[in-house]
Amino acid sequence: MAGKLGKTLQSARHKALIELLIAKRKEAGLTQTDLAKRLGEYQSFVARMESGQRRVDVVEFLAIAQELNINLGYAFKKIAKAER
Repeated sequence: MAGKLGKTLQSARHKALIELLIAKRKEAGLTQTDLAKRLGEYQSFVARMESGQRRVDVVEFLAIAQELNINLGYAFKKIAKAER
């Protein structure tokens, strides 16, 4: 099964995740700086994540989802639908 995962950065699913996070941040009326402060990070952390320059690990995703009130079931279904 080696090689099946492939590169995830800039994949369709990675892009779907980023689009979801940006949309939910904006829905919450937060700037990148606002979200960064809530996460205990710098604005550049959020900027790099939203521009697709860095991966979001599952622990980070859970913290971000909590801050943005993202339903995890909805999020995973939406991301999973994106083509590989």
